[in-house]
Amino acid sequence: MTINVLVVDDSALMRKVISDILTEDDEFKVIATARNGLDAVEKVERFRPDVVTLDVEMPKLDGLHALGYIMSECPTPVVMLTAIDSKSAERTLNAFEYGAVDFIQKPSGNISLNIADIASSIRLKVKMASKVDLKKLGFMEEHVKKARENEGKTLRTTQKKQVIQKSKHHAKGKILAIASSTGGPRALEQVVPNLPEDLNVPVVIVQHMPAGFTASLAQRLDGQSQLTVTEAKDGDVLHAGHAYLAPGNYHMEIVSKEKGGFYHEVISLNQKPREQGVRPCANILFKSLVPIYGANIITAVLTGMGADGADGIEAIKNAGGKAIAEDEKSCVVYGMPKSVVQRGLADSIVPLDKVSSEILRMLNSSGD
Repeated sequence: MTINVLVVDDSALMRKVISDILTEDDEFKVIATARNGLDAVEKVERFRPDVVTLDVEMPKLDGLHALGYIMSECPTPVVMLTAIDSKSAERTLNAFEYGAVDFIQKPSGNISLNIADIASSIRLKVKMASKVDLKKLGFMEEHVKKARENEGKTLRTTQKKQVIQKSKHHAKGKILAIASSTGGPRALEQVVPNLPEDLNVPVVIVQHMPAGFTASLAQRLDGQSQLTVTEAKDGDVLHAGHAYLAPGNYHMEIVSKEKGGFYHEVISLNQKPREQGVRPCANILFKSLVPIYGANIITAVLTGMGADGADGIEAIKNAGGKAIAEDEKSCVVYGMPKSVVQRGLADSIVPLDKVSSEILRMLNSSGD
């Protein structure tokens, strides 16, 4: 079956390069190209492509506004193309809330002469986008409106810092570990903000994103959440009520270190080879938890392409820990949770809007 693609970029060179990359695979047909957001909107309506690749930074109408129009007037799977800077990272996260399936990071800015280096990734992401159920990519109006949360943010941040300063070390207590990939940013925005401020465990999160984007995601989640959410740093001591997001391009492990006569659980970052094709890798994080926390581990595997997380959960299950898998009905891509379910590792399978309550149920029902 042919996948018809509309390629949108303000650079004629990039339009040609991306088109050539796609058409190297006989499964793709580039039915049209567009040079800006206005052109894109008109051609989506005219050609009705199966997938759109959409540049973020464009004249006349930028990619984000074009995406908003496309998803409200002519819903179509969209893969965003973005450069590497804080402004682009924020717009990319907004794009997920507007309904984008995924994003492709240009290797070297808006005009990426070396974009052929990621040709296979482009084809894979566009192919995957063509199979997504558009009903799962609606405009997240309530989250877009959460740009509201600046009001009262300072007070809440201060309160959260006080909670951290007062929190006692949770030596070998419980821990919550979450993994997600494709569709994960919008999934995390529906899970983490629904966890209570007085959560008495630390939270560690792996979201497959490149360097430069995880800091923005952590900041956004922090603004929406009662928990404190930060991008993890090497040497961070884990505290209850604090969520630590693995930074892009770094594996995250939890290790136990002695300091002042006491053992503390501490974040350790490294750039060892990719596993499952990704860095950070959820399997690495999950396996690192087993010697320290044993049966006191609760895991949640959300939407994502691939199988990362399943091997780690098997180790956790063997130690007596628990696993939640997102139900296929709500997953943007049913890959990572599927691998957990198919291997019989899931203690609970719930749709996205029930994940946070299921986490709390498991934390409250497991032994102290």
